[in-house]
Amino acid sequence: MKVALGQLQLCWEDKEANLRVVEAYLERLSELGTELFLLPEMSLTGFSMQTEKTKESSGETVDRARRLAEKYQTALGVGWVKDCGALCENHYSIVTPEGELLDAVKLHPFRFGREHEYFQGGEHLSVCEYRGFRIGVQICYDLRFPEPFQALSKYADLILVPSNWPASRRSHFKCLLKARAIENMVYLAGINCAGEIGEQFYSGDSRIYAPDGTKLKKEIVCLPGRCIKEQVQVYELQNDIHKYRECFPVRKDRREALYQKLQEEIQDYERKE
Repeated sequence: MKVALGQLQLCWEDKEANLRVVEAYLERLSELGTELFLLPEMSLTGFSMQTEKTKESSGETVDRARRLAEKYQTALGVGWVKDCGALCENHYSIVTPEGELLDAVKLHPFRFGREHEYFQGGEHLSVCEYRGFRIGVQICYDLRFPEPFQALSKYADLILVPSNWPASRRSHFKCLLKARAIENMVYLAGINCAGEIGEQFYSGDSRIYAPDGTKLKKEIVCLPGRCIKEQVQVYELQNDIHKYRECFPVRKDRREALYQKLQEEIQDYERKE
């Protein structure tokens, strides 16, 4: 499967401007036969807490993405904000010409960035099948919490982490992506934005790791006149995850019942205190 990671400098709270950039890249990627183009978290607005400007009740971003997917005969991964009443949800959808394959909700609102004041966390994991891969999604800050990745990896071969991860913590982003790939023995794709967006600077650092932590090679696509950090990375992925898991069968040594027992023991200690 030919996968492209859109490391874009997002136009702050400007959906139409971002859609124009996405379509310009899709025109280039269609020439390369790209089958899945993945955008960062909150793909058309940047990481904005101005939910009155960004939220949607009718799924307009997913609908626009589907039309682009149909026009360019590819799948598109796009982040958007769902209006849920008092609080919103941070969503990421994978859309094909035929419709939506996956809709994931960010599980952990980013308290340090006050996201929890405007967004509620999701309660479910989402997976889909596409081009021979079983794909799961965790969104940005979710990367810091390993338990959902373990759950997803029982089914998924490829886990996506669309992000708006600032340059000030870039070492954490790279380290955690690699760790999640290794400990879960999955392909792990981090899709980050780049350049100055809002009042933050993003260093990009998008990448795909193999199940053994090897960073995969890529082809770079750029548009003239754009931010120097902006690029679209194109990868050729083969689903050979079974080879990694058979050659080094660490997952067979996991002791799920024991982990649950240890968690209950710790809870007992907490209650005693």
